[in-house]
Amino acid sequence: MGCRGTDSRSALLRVVAERNEQGQFLLVPDLRRRLPGRGAWLHPTRDCFDKALRRRAFGRALRVSAALDPAAVTAHLEGIEQKKPSDKGTESGFDADEHPMSTQR
Repeated sequence: MGCRGTDSRSALLRVVAERNEQGQFLLVPDLRRRLPGRGAWLHPTRDCFDKALRRRAFGRALRVSAALDPAAVTAHLEGIEQKKPSDKGTESGFDADEHPMSTQR
């Protein structure tokens, strides 16, 4: 939505609009991709999310005319950015020249 780029569903974050007790709409990340209602798909990056907010794309995609509170999605994206592995070594702990599925030592 934000960058208007395409990607596989597994690489994208689904966001839905939920109504709270006061009747306001909240943007909620749908991590299991099971929440009811229309969903908007975007890359799970802060840049893509900010572009979608600037363009007011969530209201159009989710067909909600009221203001949307993006706090939950913002917190989720900040959590993802904090969990990113460092650039030291490989993610799986294997050496760079070793195949990760190798059974030979």
